[in-house]
Formats: sequence, structure tokens, C-alpha cells
Amino acid sequence: MSETVTPKLVATRGKFARQSWVIERTPLIIGREPDCDIILNEPKISRQHVRLTQTAEGRFQVEDLQSRNGTWVNGVPLKGARLLEDGDELDLARMVTMVFVASEITEPLTPEELHESQRLRLDRNSRRVFIGDREIVPPLSVPQYRLLELLFDANGGICTREEVISAVWPNDSSEGISEQAIDALVRRLRDRISEYAPNHQYIVTVRGHGFRLEQG
Repeated sequence: MSETVTPKLVATRGKFARQSWVIERTPLIIGREPDCDIILNEPKISRQHVRLTQTAEGRFQVEDLQSRNGTWVNGVPLKGARLLEDGDELDLARMVTMVFVASEITEPLTPEELHESQRLRLDRNSRRVFIGDREIVPPLSVPQYRLLELLFDANGGICTREEVISAVWPNDSSEGISEQAIDALVRRLRDRISEYAPNHQYIVTVRGHGFRLEQG
């Protein structure tokens, strides 16, 4: 690690996306409490969720503080403490994703810098959907569009099945909407999007939590 580069955490997914926090001292506590060093005001984040510390050798490590909804490092559940490598991805409660940046080389791209051919965007007035500059035709069905709009507005956050029901079937009783109906809708929407972006899965199922949109 270069001594001239101060490590930092950069949020890449969730409502805090594009915010960054320089790690100026440790221990550094991340959580929902106002006294935390990095405050994430998100209900599923524990009051004190994780702690970053620095070893005698100058390495940084992260430790889950028995958070209620868990922490993952590069997709692996975090148990106890783990040393961080440049570019490691921290996922807190499946709601906020951060990248540990120890060099300028691994600075994550902003959404504006992502390859435009993979960006998904919506024209809300006409309910048209584009992958890059290609429009999805024929248009999505009303339920498909409502689901996609819900996920898009969550900005990488997880949408629960209850939120999906409220957004997609606002006039129906939730008791009449089965999990199979939700899964079938998600599958159909994935199939439509995959026609235009076969190498990327935009809609991610977070087992036990719900769904989120992951841009290309």
C-alpha cells in the first residue's frame, strides 16, 4: 500500500451510493447510531454494525459486531475479523455496499462512468425502457414495468416481496398474490431484459430478503 494514499470506503450500491469516507483513524465504527464514525441511517443496519481496525503491520481488518442482518465480504458471510485487501467489497445487511479502496487504481467507477451500452434507463412519461441506446420492444407489460420502476427507484437497495406486491398490484389484496406469481413476474422481466443484455443479470434475488437492480 502506498504511504501517500489514504484508504477510504466508497459506497457503490444502495441509497448512499457515490458517498465516500476517508479512514483517517481507527477503530472506525459503521452503523446506525449517531455516535458511529460512519452513520448509515438505514433501518436494516444495526446500531453498531461493523468495526474497522488497523493491525500493528498497518493492515486494515473488518469485524462484524454481531449485527442483526449480517455482513458479507466479496459475497462471503463475515464471521469474526477479516483482513481487507484493496478492492474488497463489503455488503452490510444486503442494503449498503462499500468498496475498500487503498489505491487510486481501484477507485470504483461512478454510474456515469459505467459503459453506456449496459446502462438501463427509463422514460417514465412513455413507460419506455432502454438498455444503452436500444429500446426494449415490444414494450414491457404494465406489471413488468411497475416492477422494474420499483427496483430502479431503489437505487440498488433491496425491495421486499411486500413492496413488490404494493407496487405491481396496488388494487389487489396481498393475500391473493402468491410467491409463485411474484417469481414468475421476475422471471419474465429477466427474460425480456436478457434479450438486450445477455451477459449481465440486472435483477438479483437476495434470498430471504427480496430483489434488487444491479446496473451493468
